[in-house]
Amino acid sequence: MGDGLDEIVAAARSGDRDAFAALVRATYDDTYTLAYRLTGNEEDARDVVQETYLRAYRSIDRFRGEAKITTWLYRITANCASTQLGSRRRHRHEALDLTVEPADVTPASDPLDRAVAADLRATVETAIAELPPRLRAVVVLRDVYDLPHDAIAAELGITETAAKVRLHRARRALRARCFPDRNQADPPTEVHRAM
Repeated sequence: MGDGLDEIVAAARSGDRDAFAALVRATYDDTYTLAYRLTGNEEDARDVVQETYLRAYRSIDRFRGEAKITTWLYRITANCASTQLGSRRRHRHEALDLTVEPADVTPASDPLDRAVAADLRATVETAIAELPPRLRAVVVLRDVYDLPHDAIAAELGITETAAKVRLHRARRALRARCFPDRNQADPPTEVHRAM
């Protein structure tokens, strides 16, 4: 599996609840981060994470180990987020305050570089949060989690072509939002590092 969790996963697959709890502890931060990026708010992200681990617990014995356990959990998280976002569309609620402290970015020791990188990161995170959920999901899965187009399509229940089109639209919207004064085809490489 290659993610350092082989023994824990093997024990969890055989029904060891303590091993599953250890697996949750080892993967929770990354799972929550993905859920938050896909849903855009903390409450939905917590719901998605809870549903993700519930589904994982119920089906851990069927995990074949063909991919890393984290990849398997990402797929479950993406499916749960998609379900959550569909449910949210059916049941409209007032938007919550989405102010989030950006993670510590240390691109260099120069304070000006750190300030510029932090500002760019905040701009990119805000722009991603403002994308429609169907575009946000594709750009997060591709540009943040580096999933291939076919995996994104499978996870979201769309064609690979639709995934590519949505990614193009999402990137175009992000470029317009993050670099409104620039008339360029590609954003600087700092955008990918900021995400």
